[in-house]
Amino acid sequence: MMPAANPGAAAIGLVAAIVFGALLSEDGATITAATLAASAVLDARLAFVSAFAGLWVGDLGVYFLARGAGSTFLQHRWFAARLAKMTARASRSAAPDAPASGGQQMSLALSRFVPGTRLPAYVSAGLARMPFSAFAAITAFSAIAWLLIIFALIHFAPSQGAVAKQHLAYLGLFDLAVFAILAGWRQCNERVKKVARWTSICFARAARWEFWPAWLFYPPVAMICAWLGLQYRGFALPTIANVNQKNGGIVGESKIGILQTLMETSPEFTAESFLIQCGPAKQRLDVIEELLCRHDFGLPFVLKPDTGQRGAGFKIIRSFEEVEEYLAQVSAPIVLQKYAEGPEEAGVFYYRFPRQQKGHIFGITRKEFPFVVGDGASSLKQLIERDSRARLIAPVYLKRFEAIIDQIPARGEHVRLAEAGNHCQGCIFKDGADLYSEELRAAFDEISRQLPGFYIGRYDIRYASDAELRAGTGFQIIELNGAASEATNIYDPANSLLSAYKTLYQQWKLVYQIGAANRLRGHQPAQALAVFKDWLEFSHQAVKFPVAD
Repeated sequence: MMPAANPGAAAIGLVAAIVFGALLSEDGATITAATLAASAVLDARLAFVSAFAGLWVGDLGVYFLARGAGSTFLQHRWFAARLAKMTARASRSAAPDAPASGGQQMSLALSRFVPGTRLPAYVSAGLARMPFSAFAAITAFSAIAWLLIIFALIHFAPSQGAVAKQHLAYLGLFDLAVFAILAGWRQCNERVKKVARWTSICFARAARWEFWPAWLFYPPVAMICAWLGLQYRGFALPTIANVNQKNGGIVGESKIGILQTLMETSPEFTAESFLIQCGPAKQRLDVIEELLCRHDFGLPFVLKPDTGQRGAGFKIIRSFEEVEEYLAQVSAPIVLQKYAEGPEEAGVFYYRFPRQQKGHIFGITRKEFPFVVGDGASSLKQLIERDSRARLIAPVYLKRFEAIIDQIPARGEHVRLAEAGNHCQGCIFKDGADLYSEELRAAFDEISRQLPGFYIGRYDIRYASDAELRAGTGFQIIELNGAASEATNIYDPANSLLSAYKTLYQQWKLVYQIGAANRLRGHQPAQALAVFKDWLEFSHQAVKFPVAD
């Protein structure tokens, strides 16, 4: 049997193990110290003081770290959101009617006995700069009370036989090692869970082609364009499919140039839009305020880059603080647009051959904006990761809601995950063939004929009701995209991959046919190098665009 009290090296080693073990696992070190005392391996007084020292030193360390470096960590959104969530949970252990300072002291005292609340309570005390004497006294008394309870329970347990004491001694040392192993295993287990979740999402994305990355989905489309380029003897024909847009609307076209023409020719169908040129942020802010006043519309409104694509940089502005943030990030020319209420949104892909009066609607896309519903217990991140569709593009949503991702929506609260009507921004696309009518086709014929040089592209619109849209009324054009736009109804989850490629083949065939017709009329396709330079310029700007709504 091990000696009852060892004042030599063995005792010093046990004391050190308890003190430093408490920094790894307070509960593990406490139980170990109490077990060693009960089995007479270590003097009870020495075991108690060792355990107290380990607990108290750890408490003071957290306090000083939060007090000294907490403000630096809080400048990071993730830490700020995480702390808000933890402190909210910790505060529920305090007396509900206690004053602020008394409530904090109460939660600090109780946190030793309520699992999961100790760390946030100590961090909050440090950030709030609670007087050190108060923090030290409260944590010392709570640690002593906790140790007395644990030591008493183990000392008076019905297992005081000599054999049991010897077993308890070895068990105590074994417990400390197990707690260390479990702490490491917990971290490893979390990584395993993350890998498993990532693998599951990868398989789910692979099974649903609408979520394939561009490098995987578009090579067949590139092959289609190469074949059509050979067939129509001109790989750059898409750049003159629309002669009123730069590069035919492939890349680099100005949104405001198209929207201003629409405002002149079809003002009743076009959301008011204005160009904000480059310049100092203060000057641009003054221009925005002047435009809002002159044209009598206010918050909310939309800001987006003049040459953006795929929803990049799209923001619904609800305060002038958001305007300042946007201008600080985007130095390129931007479009100020009146917010079209909708509430419905659709994409109408239209085409018409040169010298023809009657055009055609190639496809209509219904756009549905995804949301999650709060349950009063789960964070926004957890709601997204549990949603069968949202989890597949979770990085888009997590980045968009980074500042509030750990907040807990109220039960029944709907949190809309996307505002921009773009698939890559998380919008859901459905086939809207049921919205087609001759009246709608005639309305877009009338609008398009008044756009000299426009022959093919997608109108993005917001509208009030399906019935009004079928009647060719009640909609507002928020954007008109050129030859590179897609008939986005292909992304309806009900469509097969083969049907999507068939539709894209038909669409690009129309683009090349119209480009060939315009070449016969004397228009010359753009040079490939010039188009590539425009693409590089846009890519360089897009990196600086804020996360889209």
